[in-house]
Parts: sequence; structure tokens; C-alpha cells
Amino acid sequence: MKYQSIADVRQDIDRLDSQLVRLLAERQICVQAAAGFKTDPGLIPAPERVAAVIDRIKVLAEQQGLSVTVAERVWREMISSFIALETEFHQQTDPS
Repeated sequence: MKYQSIADVRQDIDRLDSQLVRLLAERQICVQAAAGFKTDPGLIPAPERVAAVIDRIKVLAEQQGLSVTVAERVWREMISSFIALETEFHQQTDPS
């Protein structure tokens, strides 16, 4: 896409940010559903699953022309944030 001005670029970034927020909200619903299946809070971090997700994202990033470094950093931070959310969910719902 050819941009005519910085305003055009910013408008496109804002549009993409809106889409990303919608997708992250959907991901949060999935994370919260997963939390319901994890009766042991020790299962929340799931390092094997994290490694598999990161490996998959790196391949997708490369295929799409996204910096693999940027993709990995963003996904690691996102996963960390969702792990914290899951942990908080378990603390709030723990009957003990």
C-alpha cells in the first residue's frame, strides 16, 4: 500500500489496532475457558504449550514477512500477560 501522508499511515495503524484488540478479546475468552479446565494452578504456565506456540508463531511470522524477533517478543509478552490473568482467575475462584 502506498501512503500519501503520515496521517494515512496512522489511520491504517489505528484500524489495525482495533482489529488486534478485537482478536485479543477473543483470545482472552479462550484463555478464560482453558483456565476452567485447569484445576491445578500449577498447570497454568504450561511451558511445553508455550514453546509449541512460540515455534508455530515464528514459522507464521517468517511466512508473512513479520520480523521473527518482534513476533516472538510480542507473543512471549502476550502469553505472560494471559498466564497472569489465568492465575488471577484461579485465585478469585479458589474456594479455600
